[in-house]
Amino acid sequence: MPDLDDSLARALDLGDLQDWTGMAELLKETLEAHPREPEVLCWLGVAEQELGLDGAAYERFQQCVAAAPEDAHVLATAGAGLARFDDPEAESSLRAAAFIAPDLAFARCMYGAYLAREGLSTEALLELDEAVALAPEDPDVLVERGVALALAGRLGEAVESFQSAWEADPGDGWARLLGGLVELESDRPQDALAHLVAACDMRPEDLEAHVMAALCAAVVGDEDRAYELVERARMAVATEGSELVDEAADRIEAGADAARAHLIDTILPGALRERLMIRP
Repeated sequence: MPDLDDSLARALDLGDLQDWTGMAELLKETLEAHPREPEVLCWLGVAEQELGLDGAAYERFQQCVAAAPEDAHVLATAGAGLARFDDPEAESSLRAAAFIAPDLAFARCMYGAYLAREGLSTEALLELDEAVALAPEDPDVLVERGVALALAGRLGEAVESFQSAWEADPGDGWARLLGGLVELESDRPQDALAHLVAACDMRPEDLEAHVMAALCAAVVGDEDRAYELVERARMAVATEGSELVDEAADRIEAGADAARAHLIDTILPGALRERLMIRP
């Protein structure tokens, strides 16, 4: 019988290396010997989710919570996993994790992130402010506080929180992107452009981000940058999404007013809301 602690440690090491296939295979072997072990179920769910096996991951998280884990980190992770599937059990799991371990920033952050996306901004920020106090330089915590602030309409504070996140982790393209979109929502396209361009450099596969950055460049009069970003987007796309790129190119060609109308009125409202609502 494989040693549980050793198997979990090796599995988490594989996860750190983003070897999700190896992590999943090891945990499946471990699960045969420890079929109701919450930690095994939880981390197997994480690995399967990373592999795109959403149905299997959802079942693992359900089984993990049903096994009544006492570890708050495991409970918060499984609860966050359930939240991605809009499972009503997510709230009680995340609340329990925050209650069990009030000094665990991760648990407070995951509960606050859940509450923010449920529209409970006041309660969410109470949890997230505590999480920031516990882990003031954790970029994930700072991003989630920024999301909660943005969803509450406190856009200036949201940008500050996203900025703190990318200062803590200069490679955090997600924080840069969210910061840029909020700057756009605040009608500060010049400030937004720098963040959007940086986000595109770090997220070359994000087609919509490139399109928004290109339109933003056109809005501020930087046509050379606009066309450069359009071409980068075109190179990243085969057929799917080509219409989005072509439409942006046409609007840029038509001038700054057309680019602005397309970006601010058509793309930004849905893009910002969709990205803020993505659960951690």
